[in-house]
Amino acid sequence: MRSLLWFGLVGASAAAVHFGVVWALVEICGWPALAANVAGFLLAFGVSFAGHHHLSFAAQKARVGESLPRFAAVAVLGFVSNELLYALLLSQGMEYRLALLLVLVLVAAMTWMLSRFWAFRTRAA
Repeated sequence: MRSLLWFGLVGASAAAVHFGVVWALVEICGWPALAANVAGFLLAFGVSFAGHHHLSFAAQKARVGESLPRFAAVAVLGFVSNELLYALLLSQGMEYRLALLLVLVLVAAMTWMLSRFWAFRTRAA
């Protein structure tokens, strides 16, 4: 249960970074939403990995050298899912902030499962 609580807090922090970057780039800099989403993802990745490694899944004692590449694969899969679903919702006329919020929640569920059971697991001794 503690792992899930930390996952939520770290995920919310990473999502806030992601959302804030997208908002700033779209509203202040005039970037297209999908391009801003790439920048948001890249900045949120560091927050996400550090928090999940040290807090959410710390009890699993995964080494950075093993967990970082696996988590990067999970994050890339999550981002591809994010970008495709985000593009679909935007193409249907959904407002960009609402679409992003929905996408971030759905992708977070997938990320938790893959992180918990693969990215941060340790090898059996």
